[in-house]
Amino acid sequence: MRVALAVAIVLTALRPPVALALTEMECADLFRKADVNKDEVLAGAEATRYLAAMRIWPVTLPGDDKITYAAFVEHCRNGIFREAVNDPDAPLKGANSFTEAQARDRAEARGFVAVSGLKKDDAGIWRGTALMDGKEFAVAIDYKGNVVSKPR
Repeated sequence: MRVALAVAIVLTALRPPVALALTEMECADLFRKADVNKDEVLAGAEATRYLAAMRIWPVTLPGDDKITYAAFVEHCRNGIFREAVNDPDAPLKGANSFTEAQARDRAEARGFVAVSGLKKDDAGIWRGTALMDGKEFAVAIDYKGNVVSKPR
């Protein structure tokens, strides 16, 4: 019983705060912007950012890596796709337990693509390069999941 309660508390703590979730209308607008080919499903490059955000949170991923409108809105309303805010002094030094794939997910969830060359430095910060809107950036992902970037 105590173990089940502890697990429930941990899972609840990992869920994003509902207060930071978007409205259904905001979610619909976000989906429409992401659905470049207007086929009512996010797949491939359209889905990359959102699949990465789903991997960060304890939610079930679609088996085919395609996100339907209904699933998108459900996750969006639960705060999975909310705008992340960095700590003011990020990137922060500290023991980073993220794997390279987890660090990549955090950068992709912020909208970066072609994340590459990730290496953890002596301060525990993953550093690499990525693209956004056709421009190259140096990216840094710290132990708290802050993603900091500078144009290259």
